[in-house]
Amino acid sequence: MAITNDGTILGIESSCDETAAAVVRRGEQVLSNIVFSQIAIHQPYGGVVPELASREHLRAIVPVVRKALADAGQSYQSIDAVAVTRGPGLAGALLVGISYAKALAFALDKPLIAVNHLEGHIHAVLLEERQKGNRVLNFPVIALVVSGGHTHLYLAEQNGESWSYQNIGRTRDDAAGEAFDKVAKLLGLGYPGGPLIDKLSVFGDPTAERFSSPRLKHRDRNESVGDKNSDELPRFDFSYSGVKTAVLRYVETHDLAAAIDVRRKHLTQISKPTIEDYRAACDQETLDLVASFQHTIVDDLVTKTLIAARSYEAATLLVTGGVAANNELRRRFETDGHKEGLQIYFPSRSLATDNAAMIAAAAYPKFLKQEFAAMDFSAEAGLALR
Repeated sequence: MAITNDGTILGIESSCDETAAAVVRRGEQVLSNIVFSQIAIHQPYGGVVPELASREHLRAIVPVVRKALADAGQSYQSIDAVAVTRGPGLAGALLVGISYAKALAFALDKPLIAVNHLEGHIHAVLLEERQKGNRVLNFPVIALVVSGGHTHLYLAEQNGESWSYQNIGRTRDDAAGEAFDKVAKLLGLGYPGGPLIDKLSVFGDPTAERFSSPRLKHRDRNESVGDKNSDELPRFDFSYSGVKTAVLRYVETHDLAAAIDVRRKHLTQISKPTIEDYRAACDQETLDLVASFQHTIVDDLVTKTLIAARSYEAATLLVTGGVAANNELRRRFETDGHKEGLQIYFPSRSLATDNAAMIAAAAYPKFLKQEFAAMDFSAEAGLALR
Protein backbone atom coordinates (compact mmCIF):
# COMPACT_ATOMS: atom_id res chain seq x y z
CA MET A 1 0.00 0.00 0.00
CA ALA A 2 1.76 3.13 -1.23
CA ILE A 3 1.54 6.22 1.05
CA THR A 4 2.38 9.61 -0.45
CA ASN A 5 2.74 13.03 1.12
CA ASP A 6 0.26 14.69 -1.21
CA GLY A 7 -2.65 13.94 1.12
CA THR A 8 -5.39 13.97 -1.51
CA ILE A 9 -8.29 12.31 0.27
CA LEU A 10 -11.68 11.24 -1.05
CA GLY A 11 -14.25 11.80 1.71
CA ILE A 12 -17.64 10.07 1.83
CA GLU A 13 -20.52 11.12 4.12
CA SER A 14 -23.87 9.31 4.49
CA SER A 15 -24.81 9.65 8.15
CA CYS A 16 -28.33 10.99 7.64
CA ASP A 17 -30.17 12.33 4.59
CA GLU A 18 -27.37 13.74 2.44
CA THR A 19 -25.18 11.64 0.19
CA ALA A 20 -21.93 13.52 -0.08
CA ALA A 21 -18.46 13.07 -1.54
CA ALA A 22 -15.52 15.47 -1.68
CA VAL A 23 -11.86 15.56 -2.58
CA VAL A 24 -9.66 17.60 -0.24
CA ARG A 25 -5.89 18.00 -0.37
CA ARG A 26 -3.83 18.30 2.84
CA GLY A 27 -6.90 18.99 4.90
CA GLU A 28 -7.53 22.43 3.48
CA GLN A 29 -7.63 22.61 -0.32
CA VAL A 30 -11.17 21.67 -1.38
CA LEU A 31 -10.95 20.32 -4.92
CA SER A 32 -14.61 19.29 -5.02
CA ASN A 33 -17.55 19.03 -2.64
CA ILE A 34 -20.72 17.32 -3.90
CA VAL A 35 -23.89 17.01 -1.81
CA PHE A 36 -27.01 15.18 -2.97
CA SER A 37 -29.86 16.26 -0.71
CA GLN A 38 -32.89 14.10 0.09
CA ILE A 39 -35.05 16.96 1.42
CA ALA A 40 -37.70 16.49 -1.27
CA ILE A 41 -37.98 12.78 -0.40
CA HIS A 42 -38.54 13.35 3.33
CA GLN A 43 -40.53 16.61 3.12
CA PRO A 44 -43.99 14.95 2.98
CA TYR A 45 -43.22 13.16 6.26
CA GLY A 46 -41.97 16.20 8.15
CA GLY A 47 -38.66 14.52 8.98
CA VAL A 48 -36.12 11.93 7.91
CA VAL A 49 -37.46 8.41 7.34
CA PRO A 50 -34.46 6.07 7.94
CA GLU A 51 -35.55 3.37 5.48
CA LEU A 52 -36.04 5.90 2.68
CA ALA A 53 -32.73 7.57 3.51
CA SER A 54 -30.84 4.28 3.13
CA ARG A 55 -32.47 3.54 -0.22
CA GLU A 56 -31.63 6.97 -1.58
CA HIS A 57 -28.02 6.63 -0.45
CA LEU A 58 -27.81 3.37 -2.41
CA ARG A 59 -29.04 5.13 -5.54
CA ALA A 60 -26.83 8.17 -5.18
CA ILE A 61 -23.50 6.98 -3.78
CA VAL A 62 -21.84 5.91 -7.05
CA PRO A 63 -22.76 8.94 -9.21
CA VAL A 64 -21.98 11.35 -6.34
CA VAL A 65 -18.47 9.91 -5.88
CA ARG A 66 -17.86 9.89 -9.63
CA LYS A 67 -18.85 13.56 -9.87
CA ALA A 68 -16.66 14.51 -6.92
CA LEU A 69 -13.65 12.90 -8.59
CA ALA A 70 -14.45 14.41 -11.99
CA ASP A 71 -14.94 17.92 -10.59
CA ALA A 72 -11.65 17.61 -8.71
CA GLY A 73 -9.80 16.49 -11.82
CA GLN A 74 -8.88 13.27 -10.04
CA SER A 75 -9.24 9.58 -10.77
CA TYR A 76 -9.77 6.59 -8.48
CA GLN A 77 -6.07 5.83 -8.82
CA SER A 78 -4.79 9.36 -8.09
CA ILE A 79 -6.31 9.76 -4.63
CA ASP A 80 -4.15 8.84 -1.64
CA ALA A 81 -6.84 7.56 0.75
CA VAL A 82 -10.57 7.02 1.22
CA ALA A 83 -12.25 8.50 4.30
CA VAL A 84 -15.78 7.72 5.43
CA THR A 85 -18.12 8.60 8.28
CA ARG A 86 -18.28 5.78 10.84
CA GLY A 87 -20.87 7.42 13.09
CA PRO A 88 -22.85 8.76 14.79
CA GLY A 89 -25.91 8.70 12.57
CA LEU A 90 -28.57 6.40 11.15
CA ALA A 91 -27.19 2.87 11.10
CA GLY A 92 -28.57 1.92 7.69
CA ALA A 93 -27.45 5.17 6.10
CA LEU A 94 -23.97 4.88 7.57
CA LEU A 95 -23.61 1.32 6.28
CA VAL A 96 -24.16 2.40 2.70
CA GLY A 97 -21.24 4.82 2.80
CA ILE A 98 -19.02 2.45 4.79
CA SER A 99 -19.67 -0.54 2.52
CA TYR A 100 -18.89 1.49 -0.57
CA ALA A 101 -15.76 3.04 0.96
CA LYS A 102 -14.48 -0.39 2.02
CA ALA A 103 -14.99 -1.84 -1.43
CA LEU A 104 -13.32 1.14 -3.06
CA ALA A 105 -10.30 1.12 -0.75
CA PHE A 106 -9.87 -2.63 -1.14
CA ALA A 107 -10.14 -2.55 -4.95
CA LEU A 108 -7.72 0.38 -5.23
CA ASP A 109 -5.35 -0.81 -2.47
CA LYS A 110 -5.72 2.57 -0.78
CA PRO A 111 -5.74 3.35 2.97
CA LEU A 112 -9.18 3.55 4.58
CA ILE A 113 -9.84 6.16 7.30
CA ALA A 114 -12.87 6.06 9.61
CA VAL A 115 -14.05 9.49 10.78
CA ASN A 116 -16.39 10.60 13.54
CA HIS A 117 -19.14 12.78 12.06
CA LEU A 118 -18.94 15.22 14.98
CA GLU A 119 -15.20 15.69 14.51
CA GLY A 120 -15.96 16.36 10.86
CA HIS A 121 -18.13 19.33 11.86
CA ILE A 122 -15.31 20.71 14.00
CA HIS A 123 -12.83 20.32 11.15
CA ALA A 124 -15.18 22.19 8.81
CA VAL A 125 -14.28 25.30 10.82
CA LEU A 126 -10.57 24.46 10.97
CA LEU A 127 -10.46 23.77 7.23
CA GLU A 128 -11.80 27.21 6.35
CA GLU A 129 -9.61 28.99 8.89
CA ARG A 130 -6.55 27.34 7.35
CA GLN A 131 -7.74 28.56 3.95
CA LYS A 132 -7.72 32.10 5.39
CA GLY A 133 -4.19 31.63 6.65
CA ASN A 134 -5.26 31.28 10.28
CA ARG A 135 -3.26 28.25 11.36
CA VAL A 136 -2.77 29.08 15.03
CA LEU A 137 -5.60 28.84 17.57
CA ASN A 138 -5.40 30.16 21.10
CA PHE A 139 -6.10 27.43 23.64
CA PRO A 140 -8.10 26.32 25.57
CA VAL A 141 -10.60 25.69 22.76
CA ILE A 142 -14.27 24.84 23.28
CA ALA A 143 -16.40 23.51 20.40
CA LEU A 144 -20.19 23.61 20.23
CA VAL A 145 -21.56 21.12 17.71
CA VAL A 146 -25.23 21.88 17.22
CA SER A 147 -27.37 20.29 14.49
CA GLY A 148 -30.53 18.33 13.80
CA GLY A 149 -29.25 15.27 15.61
CA HIS A 150 -26.60 16.62 17.98
CA THR A 151 -26.04 19.27 20.63
CA HIS A 152 -22.60 18.73 22.20
CA LEU A 153 -19.96 20.82 23.94
CA TYR A 154 -16.34 19.69 23.77
CA LEU A 155 -13.08 20.79 25.30
CA ALA A 156 -10.72 20.29 22.36
CA GLU A 157 -6.97 19.73 22.60
CA GLN A 158 -4.32 19.46 19.89
CA ASN A 159 -1.14 17.43 20.13
CA GLY A 160 0.88 17.88 16.97
CA GLU A 161 -1.54 17.12 14.14
CA SER A 162 -3.85 15.02 16.31
CA TRP A 163 -6.93 16.27 18.12
CA SER A 164 -8.65 14.87 21.21
CA TYR A 165 -11.95 15.85 22.80
CA GLN A 166 -13.60 15.76 26.21
CA ASN A 167 -17.37 16.05 26.28
CA ILE A 168 -18.46 18.71 28.78
CA GLY A 169 -22.10 19.01 27.73
CA ARG A 170 -24.76 17.38 25.61
CA THR A 171 -28.50 17.31 25.14
CA ARG A 172 -30.40 14.95 27.41
CA ASP A 173 -33.31 14.67 24.98
CA ASP A 174 -34.01 16.58 21.76
CA ALA A 175 -31.13 18.21 19.93
CA ALA A 176 -31.62 21.90 19.14
CA GLY A 177 -32.10 21.29 15.41
CA GLU A 178 -34.51 18.47 16.15
CA ALA A 179 -36.61 20.83 18.27
CA PHE A 180 -36.67 23.34 15.39
CA ASP A 181 -37.88 20.66 12.98
CA LYS A 182 -40.55 19.33 15.34
CA VAL A 183 -41.95 22.78 16.11
CA ALA A 184 -42.03 23.67 12.41
CA LYS A 185 -43.93 20.44 11.73
CA LEU A 186 -46.32 21.17 14.62
CA LEU A 187 -47.09 24.62 13.20
CA GLY A 188 -47.65 23.28 9.67
CA LEU A 189 -44.52 24.88 8.21
CA GLY A 190 -42.95 21.73 6.75
CA TYR A 191 -39.42 20.33 6.69
CA PRO A 192 -36.61 21.23 7.25
CA GLY A 193 -37.85 23.52 9.98
CA GLY A 194 -34.69 25.27 11.12
CA PRO A 195 -34.11 27.51 8.08
CA LEU A 196 -37.84 28.36 7.89
CA ILE A 197 -38.09 29.37 11.52
CA ASP A 198 -34.90 31.41 11.19
CA LYS A 199 -36.28 33.36 8.22
CA LEU A 200 -39.79 33.81 9.65
CA SER A 201 -38.61 34.89 13.09
CA VAL A 202 -37.57 38.33 11.81
CA PHE A 203 -41.26 39.13 11.27
CA GLY A 204 -42.24 38.24 14.84
CA ASP A 205 -41.71 39.58 18.35
CA PRO A 206 -39.21 37.36 20.22
CA THR A 207 -40.50 38.63 23.57
CA ALA A 208 -44.19 38.03 22.83
CA GLU A 209 -44.25 34.66 24.61
CA ARG A 210 -41.81 33.79 27.37
CA PHE A 211 -40.82 30.14 27.36
CA SER A 212 -38.72 28.97 30.27
CA SER A 213 -35.22 27.68 29.60
CA PRO A 214 -34.60 24.26 31.15
CA ARG A 215 -32.97 24.12 34.57
CA LEU A 216 -30.95 20.92 34.85
CA LYS A 217 -30.03 20.28 38.47
CA HIS A 218 -29.64 16.51 38.67
CA ARG A 219 -27.02 14.33 37.07
CA ASP A 220 -27.85 12.72 33.75
CA ARG A 221 -29.01 9.19 34.53
CA ASN A 222 -27.37 8.02 31.30
CA GLU A 223 -23.92 8.93 32.62
CA SER A 224 -21.95 5.92 33.77
CA VAL A 225 -20.74 6.05 37.36
CA GLY A 226 -17.11 5.87 36.34
CA ASP A 227 -17.40 8.33 33.46
CA LYS A 228 -14.28 10.48 33.64
CA ASN A 229 -15.97 13.41 31.98
CA SER A 230 -18.98 13.48 34.30
CA ASP A 231 -16.97 12.94 37.49
CA GLU A 232 -14.04 15.29 36.94
CA LEU A 233 -15.30 18.01 34.61
CA PRO A 234 -18.10 20.52 35.22
CA ARG A 235 -20.93 19.82 32.81
CA PHE A 236 -23.24 22.07 30.84
CA ASP A 237 -26.04 19.88 29.51
CA PHE A 238 -28.96 20.95 27.34
CA SER A 239 -32.62 19.94 27.10
CA TYR A 240 -35.12 21.10 24.49
CA SER A 241 -38.07 18.73 24.76
CA GLY A 242 -39.65 21.02 27.36
CA VAL A 243 -39.60 24.06 25.07
CA LYS A 244 -41.11 21.98 22.28
CA THR A 245 -43.85 20.78 24.64
CA ALA A 246 -44.51 24.37 25.74
CA VAL A 247 -45.19 25.33 22.11
CA LEU A 248 -47.57 22.36 21.82
CA ARG A 249 -49.45 23.50 24.92
CA TYR A 250 -49.67 27.02 23.52
CA VAL A 251 -51.19 25.63 20.32
CA GLU A 252 -53.73 23.63 22.34
CA THR A 253 -54.69 26.38 24.79
CA HIS A 254 -55.02 29.00 22.05
CA ASP A 255 -57.02 26.74 19.68
CA LEU A 256 -54.59 27.04 16.77
CA ALA A 257 -55.12 23.54 15.38
CA ALA A 258 -57.66 24.52 12.71
CA ALA A 259 -55.52 27.39 11.41
CA ILE A 260 -52.48 25.13 11.33
CA ASP A 261 -54.36 22.53 9.29
CA VAL A 262 -55.40 25.19 6.79
CA ARG A 263 -51.81 26.45 6.57
CA ARG A 264 -50.41 22.97 6.04
CA LYS A 265 -52.88 22.18 3.23
CA HIS A 266 -52.28 25.54 1.59
CA LEU A 267 -48.49 25.19 1.56
CA THR A 268 -48.59 21.63 0.19
CA GLN A 269 -50.45 22.97 -2.85
CA ILE A 270 -47.51 25.23 -3.71
CA SER A 271 -44.75 23.28 -5.48
CA LYS A 272 -41.88 25.47 -4.29
CA PRO A 273 -43.11 27.94 -1.67
CA THR A 274 -41.01 31.05 -1.07
CA ILE A 275 -40.45 32.70 2.28
CA GLU A 276 -43.16 35.20 1.32
CA ASP A 277 -45.56 32.30 0.79
CA TYR A 278 -44.74 31.02 4.28
CA ARG A 279 -45.12 34.48 5.77
CA ALA A 280 -48.46 35.03 4.07
CA ALA A 281 -49.70 31.71 5.46
CA CYS A 282 -48.90 32.80 9.04
CA ASP A 283 -50.81 35.29 11.17
CA GLN A 284 -48.96 37.60 13.54
CA GLU A 285 -49.60 35.32 16.51
CA THR A 286 -47.80 32.45 14.75
CA LEU A 287 -44.90 34.69 13.71
CA ASP A 288 -44.55 35.87 17.32
CA LEU A 289 -44.68 32.26 18.51
CA VAL A 290 -41.93 31.26 16.06
CA ALA A 291 -39.73 34.19 17.06
CA SER A 292 -40.22 33.52 20.78
CA PHE A 293 -39.40 29.84 20.37
CA GLN A 294 -36.20 30.56 18.45
CA HIS A 295 -35.16 33.23 20.96
CA THR A 296 -35.51 30.73 23.82
CA ILE A 297 -33.38 28.07 22.09
CA VAL A 298 -30.69 30.53 21.01
CA ASP A 299 -30.53 32.18 24.42
CA ASP A 300 -30.04 28.82 26.12
CA LEU A 301 -27.32 27.71 23.68
CA VAL A 302 -25.41 30.98 23.93
CA THR A 303 -25.77 31.42 27.69
CA LYS A 304 -24.65 27.90 28.64
CA THR A 305 -21.81 27.85 26.12
CA LEU A 306 -20.40 31.14 27.36
CA ILE A 307 -20.67 30.02 30.98
CA ALA A 308 -18.74 26.89 29.98
CA ALA A 309 -16.15 29.04 28.22
CA ARG A 310 -15.66 31.09 31.39
CA SER A 311 -15.47 27.96 33.55
CA TYR A 312 -12.70 26.49 31.39
CA GLU A 313 -11.05 29.86 30.75
CA ALA A 314 -11.41 29.25 27.02
CA ALA A 315 -9.71 31.58 24.58
CA THR A 316 -11.37 30.23 21.43
CA LEU A 317 -14.89 29.02 20.63
CA LEU A 318 -15.81 26.99 17.55
CA VAL A 319 -19.54 26.93 16.72
CA THR A 320 -20.43 24.40 14.05
CA GLY A 321 -23.15 22.08 12.72
CA GLY A 322 -26.33 22.86 10.77
CA VAL A 323 -27.80 25.14 13.44
CA ALA A 324 -24.61 27.24 13.29
CA ALA A 325 -26.12 28.70 10.09
CA ASN A 326 -28.90 30.30 12.18
CA ASN A 327 -28.65 34.08 11.89
CA GLU A 328 -29.77 34.93 15.42
CA LEU A 329 -27.37 32.37 16.89
CA ARG A 330 -24.45 33.88 14.99
CA ARG A 331 -25.37 37.44 16.00
CA ARG A 332 -25.70 36.52 19.67
CA PHE A 333 -22.41 34.63 19.78
CA GLU A 334 -20.57 37.38 17.93
CA THR A 335 -21.97 40.08 20.23
CA ASP A 336 -21.90 38.33 23.60
CA GLY A 337 -18.85 36.20 22.89
CA HIS A 338 -16.68 39.10 21.86
CA LYS A 339 -17.64 40.90 25.07
CA GLU A 340 -16.11 37.91 26.84
CA GLY A 341 -12.90 38.34 24.86
CA LEU A 342 -13.40 35.08 22.97
CA GLN A 343 -12.19 34.37 19.45
CA ILE A 344 -15.25 32.86 17.77
CA TYR A 345 -15.24 30.94 14.50
CA PHE A 346 -18.12 29.56 12.43
CA PRO A 347 -18.05 27.52 9.23
CA SER A 348 -19.50 29.02 6.08
CA ARG A 349 -23.14 28.09 5.64
CA SER A 350 -22.28 25.60 2.90
CA LEU A 351 -19.99 23.70 5.27
CA ALA A 352 -22.22 24.05 8.35
CA THR A 353 -24.60 21.36 7.14
CA ASP A 354 -23.54 17.77 6.43
CA ASN A 355 -20.90 17.48 3.73
CA ALA A 356 -17.92 15.31 2.82
CA ALA A 357 -15.25 18.02 2.68
CA MET A 358 -15.32 18.12 6.48
CA ILE A 359 -14.87 14.32 6.59
CA ALA A 360 -11.85 14.45 4.30
CA ALA A 361 -10.39 17.34 6.32
CA ALA A 362 -10.83 15.49 9.62
CA ALA A 363 -9.16 12.44 8.05
CA TYR A 364 -5.97 14.27 7.13
CA PRO A 365 -4.35 14.22 10.62
CA LYS A 366 -5.12 10.49 10.75
CA PHE A 367 -3.59 10.09 7.31
CA LEU A 368 -0.37 11.74 8.50
CA LYS A 369 -0.20 9.40 11.50
CA GLN A 370 -1.25 6.42 9.36
CA GLU A 371 -4.22 5.73 11.63
CA PHE A 372 -6.00 3.54 9.11
CA ALA A 373 -9.13 1.50 9.71
CA ALA A 374 -9.26 -2.27 9.49
CA MET A 375 -11.66 -3.70 6.94
CA ASP A 376 -13.84 -5.29 9.61
CA PHE A 377 -15.02 -2.07 11.28
CA SER A 378 -18.73 -1.29 11.16
CA ALA A 379 -21.13 1.60 11.59
CA GLU A 380 -21.68 2.94 15.11
CA ALA A 381 -24.94 4.86 15.34
CA GLY A 382 -24.07 6.21 18.79
CA LEU A 383 -20.32 6.70 18.28
CA ALA A 384 -18.83 9.02 20.91
CA LEU A 385 -16.17 11.61 20.11
CA ARG A 386 -12.99 11.41 22.20
